[in-house]
Amino acid sequence: MNLDDLSFIRRIDTQDMLGEIDSLPDQLERAWRLGASQPLPETGSLQRIVIAGMGGSAIGADLLTAYALASCPLPVTVHRDYGLPAFADGPSTLVIASSHSGDTEETLDAFEAAGEAGCSLLAVCTGGELERRAEARRIPVWKFDHAGQPRAAVGFSFGLLLAAFARLGLVPDPEDELAEAVAAMREQQKNLRAEVPVARNPAKRLAGQLVGRWVNVYGAGLLAPVARRWKGQINELAKAGAGFEVLPEADHNALAGLLNPQETLARTISLFLRSPSDHPRNARRLDLTRQGFLVEGLNTDVYTACGETPLAHLWTALHFGDYAAFYLAMAYETDPTPVEALQQFKAALKAAP
Repeated sequence: MNLDDLSFIRRIDTQDMLGEIDSLPDQLERAWRLGASQPLPETGSLQRIVIAGMGGSAIGADLLTAYALASCPLPVTVHRDYGLPAFADGPSTLVIASSHSGDTEETLDAFEAAGEAGCSLLAVCTGGELERRAEARRIPVWKFDHAGQPRAAVGFSFGLLLAAFARLGLVPDPEDELAEAVAAMREQQKNLRAEVPVARNPAKRLAGQLVGRWVNVYGAGLLAPVARRWKGQINELAKAGAGFEVLPEADHNALAGLLNPQETLARTISLFLRSPSDHPRNARRLDLTRQGFLVEGLNTDVYTACGETPLAHLWTALHFGDYAAFYLAMAYETDPTPVEALQQFKAALKAAP
């Protein structure tokens, strides 16, 4: 395993996932600009928002919800399932159906349920069946171009939602904060690119620690969805086992599970995501939680988000995790783009009665 061998990386990374990760700051900027010019849905006096999506589309909604929590006056629900909650009824509910392909089975079902319930609707996709159904009903479609995997389009799935929320008056204008976040991502990225050797590349060094271990990622508040993102990227890029936990909830259960089975726990590593935006009590909890793991002799590490604003903390943490998951895939000599297990499952589900 030589993570500094660029020819090796190019040979394993057959569809240039690294290029997708490198360009994520640019993608986030493009999404924000695109969202500024798209048609807004007709709404009643809004009382609630439901964002329906799965996988890479849903994680953008999670990130948006965490960011908007401090300022959005309306409840926002991320819906990962068929149908819709019973409270999603009438034009005072805005349902945003977000599907990268436009063909996600669960999201299409939620879209239909929203139409039947008379909800206000907005579609976000690259095309597919969702675009066709929305256009047939004269529902606004925020269409973006992205030919890669949904997980590599997280800048679009977040940036377009952020633009929608800003234009609907649900969050204060975030343009300056977004620019600072992109700048912070690019500054951090100087030490994360593939050409930066292991000795000066913290994402490569972290990936080396993860090899041969089950990974658990812990985050609080703003970084809770980032912990989920790290978990998902380790699964999909490195094809490796991982889980995530959210503080403070994990302190009410997960800490009790550090004793058995010892042989398995010895092959795990727990990563703790820190942010200057953390609630002071959650910051203290994170330190004490990690201390509990260390007392039991378990492997841990910590990452601290960069930048000056909550949006920068959110995105620098996410971007670092994408790089670390990519380098872990390289360490396992695994192509980070194909997800054959997921495709086989979808095919089996489609064929099932």
